[in-house]
Amino acid sequence: MDLQLAGKTAIVTGSSRGTGEGIARVLAREGATVIVHGMKPGNGEDDAERVARDIIRSGGKAIAVTGDLTTDEGAEHVAQAIGAVDILVNNYGTADRGFWLDATTGTAAWIDAYQKNVLSAARMIRLLVPPMKVRGWGRVIQLGTIGSTQPNARMPHYYASKGALANLTVSLMLELANTGITVNTISPGLIKTREVEEMYRRRAQKQGWGDDWDVIERHIMEEFGNPSGRIARTEEVGDLVAFIASTRSAMVNGMNIRIDGGGMRIVN
Repeated sequence: MDLQLAGKTAIVTGSSRGTGEGIARVLAREGATVIVHGMKPGNGEDDAERVARDIIRSGGKAIAVTGDLTTDEGAEHVAQAIGAVDILVNNYGTADRGFWLDATTGTAAWIDAYQKNVLSAARMIRLLVPPMKVRGWGRVIQLGTIGSTQPNARMPHYYASKGALANLTVSLMLELANTGITVNTISPGLIKTREVEEMYRRRAQKQGWGDDWDVIERHIMEEFGNPSGRIARTEEVGDLVAFIASTRSAMVNGMNIRIDGGGMRIVN
């Protein structure tokens, strides 16, 4: 299927590593010019320049940009550096540890979660959507989590902020009615990012599971029930983003789409 992304320009916030990097690579593979965003100059692994170079070496089109989206000034810097885009993927966000009654998860932690997971997206929307309206076409995609509708007891500030992001999507969809712009949330479950793999490999060492990822993943599935029998890969999330970003998805609007293999739950 031709997703008709050739000639489109997309920015993926927080795409210097992890899920965002996977999304950026898929969009470039499908023909879009991708703006790879990092919050600050990279250190080799968390590095927008590295990702952009890799995409270009693979035959794609990419540009790197850095800027702190948790401030108005940083977001404006990014918007001015990149100009108009057709596709905005608000991927940047963090899942910081915390618990309801933990002294470290106080007001400051809640404000920080909303700055990173909600206001960073709102800033980019306000800066980049008006030119989409002028052109009569655009895609805004938020990266949420299955926890926005099925939260756990831990990390309440994170799940609450991601719930707000999904709510924001519906409000923005209504605001942009009849403009040619669609707005959707994509909510993954657990994803095999470098950070997740490292976390579970550390656990595997402690538990004596060995270092074979297939074996480790079977143990993960004993903790998180999943009909698909494994966790998602970043490129699978990227494939869904690419479809929602395409001209083929014009009737998908205002949705919170789960990509979690059929559901994950803690069973022990």
